[in-house]
Amino acid sequence: MQDFFTDTAYLLSVDFVQSSLVACALLGVLSGVMTSLIVLRQMSFSVHATSELALMGAAAALLFGFNIGVGALAGAIVAAVVLALLGMKGQEDSAIGVVMSFGLGLSVLFLHLYPGNASTAMSLLTGHIVGVSEGSVGLLAVTTAIVVICVAIFWRPLLFASADPVMAHAAGVPLRAYNVGFAVLVGAAAAQSVQIVGVLLVMALLITPGAAAVNITSSPVRAVVWSTLFAEVAAVGGLVLSLAPGLPVSVFVTAISFAIYLVCRAISWARGRRMTRDEVAAQRQRDYAGSMRAATSPRPDSAAADSGDAYSSDGHCING
Repeated sequence: MQDFFTDTAYLLSVDFVQSSLVACALLGVLSGVMTSLIVLRQMSFSVHATSELALMGAAAALLFGFNIGVGALAGAIVAAVVLALLGMKGQEDSAIGVVMSFGLGLSVLFLHLYPGNASTAMSLLTGHIVGVSEGSVGLLAVTTAIVVICVAIFWRPLLFASADPVMAHAAGVPLRAYNVGFAVLVGAAAAQSVQIVGVLLVMALLITPGAAAVNITSSPVRAVVWSTLFAEVAAVGGLVLSLAPGLPVSVFVTAISFAIYLVCRAISWARGRRMTRDEVAAQRQRDYAGSMRAATSPRPDSAAADSGDAYSSDGHCING
């Protein structure tokens, strides 16, 4: 254990590891801002498809010698727009499946034609944070700033369109424009996540933190805060834990995200059980109060006996 802390402290002093740490911190903010809205809009499958198209763009950039981050960003944004347009007629699942299979097929072709080191191509699937260049960190910073600003400016209509699209359409919110715009933001976030955790595990940062946050709060603003915190812990903590053993960072990112999700589910279950007990106790108290009122209230036959009148079974006086 002492060697673990010693090696980790040494590696954290290395320049490229510090750049990777900054990248993880930025990705935590980017993912945390987006994930609660993604969960609210039920876009988990769409995020996975977008990441597959980000892989296609990154693989094409790798093959033709371009920047991998730019290629992944271009592929993810194109995929997001195509998915948003094809899914307008209530055929989201089929459109996502078609686009994802097409993008995955092209990705396999580009990776097969790539003449360089196979580990570089493999890093697109599993992530390779320590290989992120300064240019990629700069692109990630710009992308994070743009996404955060856009979400902050359009927060209310985005939330309205996500929570109740029917009422939002009736209120005059341009759903098509917001759907396409949000899909572009999702594509940008997915493209940047590919370099950190890889295309296969991108949902660990874009889905799991939001899914955990909605279990402990019903406030949309608090959900964003909690999901950002969870994404930061998973991304930064995953990188720090992966340094000494030399394992892929995605292993620890997914493990931390899953552990946070289980804890939040346990908190939600405990709250629901306590609320159930409270409701049962309140119902028993109401029943007890009602029985006490019934026991202490005067009975009709007692009042009739006191007045000296006799009543028939249907309640009519029979004493004349």
